[in-house]
Amino acid sequence: MATFSYRATTMEGAIVEGVVEAADEKTAVEKLRNTGVIPLKVSSPREGGKLGFSLRPHKGDLLIFTTELSALLGAGLPLDRSLNIISEISESREMKSVIQSTLKSIREGSSFSDALQKHPRMFPKIYISMVRAGEAGGVLDVVLEKLNEFLESSKELKEHVVSAMIYPVILTVAGGASIIFLLTFVLPKFSSIFAELGTSLPLATRIVLGASKAIKLYWWVALLVGVPGWTLFRSYLRSASGRYKWDAFKLTLMGEVIRKLETARFSRTLGTLLKSGVPLLQALGNAKDVINNQVIASSIDAVAKGAKEGKGIAVPLTNSNAFPPLALSMIKVGEETGQLDTMLLKVATTYEKSLRLAVKRFVSFLEPVMILIMGLVIGFIVVSMLMAIFSITQLPF
Repeated sequence: MATFSYRATTMEGAIVEGVVEAADEKTAVEKLRNTGVIPLKVSSPREGGKLGFSLRPHKGDLLIFTTELSALLGAGLPLDRSLNIISEISESREMKSVIQSTLKSIREGSSFSDALQKHPRMFPKIYISMVRAGEAGGVLDVVLEKLNEFLESSKELKEHVVSAMIYPVILTVAGGASIIFLLTFVLPKFSSIFAELGTSLPLATRIVLGASKAIKLYWWVALLVGVPGWTLFRSYLRSASGRYKWDAFKLTLMGEVIRKLETARFSRTLGTLLKSGVPLLQALGNAKDVINNQVIASSIDAVAKGAKEGKGIAVPLTNSNAFPPLALSMIKVGEETGQLDTMLLKVATTYEKSLRLAVKRFVSFLEPVMILIMGLVIGFIVVSMLMAIFSITQLPF
């Protein structure tokens, strides 16, 4: 039996916290519900004490907000009361302010989706579209459950990709720092010794010492050119043509990984929207917004046009050549059987698993290549110094 910490609310709105023993998290939730409280957050002590940070913390706040609101609405509490409870227990000042503003708008007569639309930084278009569909169908609690699943899946996938790239990034930074240290601090000491001796040095040594001298004397030129160059490059990427060309280059470089990532994103988003009752054309527009690669995103315009003409999405998607053959086959079967939303979610699950393997393979290939490059550069520096030392002492190399 494991011990889980929890935060829950009573039907009267009072917040209670404590610990409960259960075999797993699901059992802990059921155990709490049987006591007459509504669990808002249940976590193991390890999870509860986990430290972390995020450059965009409101994404985590959105997941917590959705989880808590889904639990409260599922327990039968009205929307305004649920929002009021979440506002009181929210640990984020930004989220608390947004919830209070949303609650104020609702009490003034706005719908929940319209109130959320006033905070585009916190709530993306897909979120608002699904909430609006849930309001129209009277199934807001069900839609919030699907949103919760969607946000958790997206977060898990993103965290997997980021964690897989941490080691290559650290390797690059450490290797680059080592090379710069050798060229700027170690080699200049040898350079002064060789200059005093006045002997002819091997070509490799002259190349390395020349690079060391250039870095020491002209580092400010690299900085002067690099900073404006980077700024211009970022500005170019913000333009439509620049972003498209850069995305086309990335697609050429890492085509398999990017296609699987975008297929998983598109399929999960579209499947979740359709399952929540959002119309197909609107769902396609929202699904296009979550695709980062503009080459693939531009192909969705043709899909939307085909859907508008009554061709469905399977044929236009096939013509676009944007997604892998297996995904297209599964989407076609889903469309023919009238279970497009379910099949899209299966496609997403399939390609999320496949993406994890593709990322693992890519990183497995990248790591030795980077180690080899760093080793060759450092090895060349060391060997060039040894050649100079042996030539000075007139020892055979």
